[in-house]
Amino acid sequence: MSASPLSAECQAEAEPRKPNQYGSDREVRWCPGCGDYSILSQVRKALSTVNLDPDKTAFVSGIGCSSRFPYYMATYGVHGIHGRALPIATGLKIARPDISVWVATGDGDALSIGGNHLMHAMRKNVDIKVAMFNNRIYGLTKGQASPTSAIEQVTASTPYGVIEPPVAPISLALGCEGTFVARSIDMNPKHLADVLTRAAQHKGFAFVEVYQNCVIFNNNAYQYATNRETRDDALLMLEHGKPMIFGKERNKGIRLVDGYKPEVVEIGENGISVNDLLVHDETREAGVHAQPLPLSELPGADGHFPGRRKPDAERGDRQPNRENHGQISAGFAGLADRRRHLGSGIAPENRAMLAAC
Repeated sequence: MSASPLSAECQAEAEPRKPNQYGSDREVRWCPGCGDYSILSQVRKALSTVNLDPDKTAFVSGIGCSSRFPYYMATYGVHGIHGRALPIATGLKIARPDISVWVATGDGDALSIGGNHLMHAMRKNVDIKVAMFNNRIYGLTKGQASPTSAIEQVTASTPYGVIEPPVAPISLALGCEGTFVARSIDMNPKHLADVLTRAAQHKGFAFVEVYQNCVIFNNNAYQYATNRETRDDALLMLEHGKPMIFGKERNKGIRLVDGYKPEVVEIGENGISVNDLLVHDETREAGVHAQPLPLSELPGADGHFPGRRKPDAERGDRQPNRENHGQISAGFAGLADRRRHLGSGIAPENRAMLAAC
């Protein structure tokens, strides 16, 4: 059985690596002002913090602006095809469980053509780390609506506005029982680096949604979360073991009504105190307390959401190798015997079909 990634990949050395040691010699070519620059910088910083070995790290991407990522990392990399980064990453992790595998993807690449792969990789808890750059638009193909584009948003493909409700990535991840689900934003580099560092240290599937600004096709999509005048009232920064407090005056909070419905309250009004507020608990399995507060009257939440606890897909006792090959072969032989036994009471014309299954 292979060593765990945390012990084999994140081990400290005498000379810790610096963030710039994870950067390739390629010129970074995104639009000036693109949020991808910040994400690239913080990924390098996170890898430096856990001291991953570049020779045992791989970045996989699909198609999109985010998919340039592997070229800018001094690690192994695969620039795949549209929506298929996760199957490639899954195969790589199964073949080489000793490698730390990362996926750089966008809201279109991951949630449209790649949505099914994302769902099943989460469900299986494959030990890979996914950073999904969410700019709520198709950037590389020049501004079409993506699965996360807002209702009534006018784009190149929706001249009269988007009519479908957008996908909520965090809700999707929690619904698929993701074991590490988090969100950050490109304009908060410290928080983003902390979240990515924790993702790197997680054993199992880690999903990080990153709000990312596209200055060309969807500029200021997250202005409410970055503007100094509005961000404190629009964002709830989740911290383990602390009450859910937000607001410029730190006087607003979240409490549960009837045991399940979250609502915004003001501390000090109607006898409400900090003790009445919901306390964020990362160890609680996903449920009503883990919901990402998507309702319009509630603030957006950034941080680590409680996920499910389950074994990761990298199970050494389940993977074929020289030691267990005979046992696995015997299992298949036993299955064939059972099928032949079941076939004894089946009409002759159907036995051939059953035997071929």
